[in-house]
Amino acid sequence: MALIVLTSASGSPGVTTSSVGLALTWPRPVLLVEADPTGGSSVLAGYLRGLTAPTASLIDLALAHRHGQLEQAIAGTAVRIEGSSASVLPGTRSHTQAPSLVPLWEPLSAALKGLERTGQDVIVDAGRLGLTGFPEPLLYVADLCLLTVRSDLVSLSGARSWAQALRAGFERVGGLASLGLLMVGEGDPYTAREVRKVLGIPVVASLAQDSVAAQVFGRGARTPRKFDTSPLVRSLSAARDAIDSRIAAHRDELAGGPAPVPMAARP
Repeated sequence: MALIVLTSASGSPGVTTSSVGLALTWPRPVLLVEADPTGGSSVLAGYLRGLTAPTASLIDLALAHRHGQLEQAIAGTAVRIEGSSASVLPGTRSHTQAPSLVPLWEPLSAALKGLERTGQDVIVDAGRLGLTGFPEPLLYVADLCLLTVRSDLVSLSGARSWAQALRAGFERVGGLASLGLLMVGEGDPYTAREVRKVLGIPVVASLAQDSVAAQVFGRGARTPRKFDTSPLVRSLSAARDAIDSRIAAHRDELAGGPAPVPMAARP
């Protein structure tokens, strides 16, 4: 079981859609954490179309932490997404609450890592790097941190300096193997190899540029025909396998043994 964090450098490369898509198609129990400091819940307003009204959010976890009840509060705050193995931890209601979350990120990192003993994975939508209240501690404790980029020149130009900063940060904590790229729209126009050369970070997985299917995850659009075999859904399946393999290989490297079969590939 693992903690996976998705973040971006600039523009809108699809962090939220990718996070939601991964969580909703995840083969194991998974908690999707909306840690984007811009505020609001993209899942509740988007995929769930505003039909679910949670009573608590991350700001309530900050209050629970002050009373020493953080781990208990996580289970009570998470909202189950029907028809999937996923639950969502709703984000703050407003960007003005983001500064109040800064003291929460470090203890929340430890609490989320602790969910591994319950057999639950965690996917974090961390939003855009550098914003006030950004959940930086989550990046450096993650089993895998994925900088999400598109393969066009504008996206790569905006991500370049942030990629250098992330590399330096992960090198300082000895966790460079936990940093990778999630590329949206490989070959449009640049390949994974070209993107790695520009940013100096390996591409762990690629997602198809599929606007119709993306609207289902990002906006709660009606599911189109053959949705399960759409380019995006098929690429999400391949991305899960790649993520599992990367995490398994890294853990094996730390343990000094042969890499186990990825969980998603097990019978």
